Amino acid sequence: MKTLTTGLLGCVLLAGAAQADVFVSVDAKGSYVLSNVHRPGRTYERVIREPESSLVSLDQQPQMIARQPYAELVSAAATANELPAALLHAVIQAESHYDSGATSAKGAGGLMQLMPDTAREMGVANVYDPKANIQGGAKYLKRLMTLFDNDIALAVAAYNAGPQAVLSRGGVIPPFAETQRYVPSVLRQYRRLQGLAVDAPL
Repeated sequence: MKTLTTGLLGCVLLAGAAQADVFVSVDAKGSYVLSNVHRPGRTYERVIREPESSLVSLDQQPQMIARQPYAELVSAAATANELPAALLHAVIQAESHYDSGATSAKGAGGLMQLMPDTAREMGVANVYDPKANIQGGAKYLKRLMTLFDNDIALAVAAYNAGPQAVLSRGGVIPPFAETQRYVPSVLRQYRRLQGLAVDAPL
């Protein structure tokens, strides 16, 4: 049986990959699957139990979120796409560090680093316009959340590596070094913005 990458497991354990419990299972190929939701036909073992008292509802986001850059634009996009504002902020932080003019070596641009094809598909004419970029990125992230049955870890992995990279592996986080760093980083920031403390550094 394969062993789960120690760094990835440690990061996700510290991150608390969603608003509640996190589970690990092994798929038919022997690959480990980290998830915050149960999938039919798999046996899961809980690796994180989130106390009910520590959960933060979406209508009680902490003041920390209101102090983030582009807070109003993010809030509007989160509401329009039925996503937690904290998750959008976490993705923006990881993608561009809130630099609306950021451009990657692969050609992704703006706050949520939209690739040209994705931007066109999401109806974004100018990726460097913060409002349009955030709305387009949120729309795309919502599509990924729907595709992966609201599994936040897989949706975030797909945002980084592309949905096909996740789907082609049967719904696991791709074994790319960048993606395995990216996912825990986003989930950790998401957790922090919800007011759920991360006690130890990664």
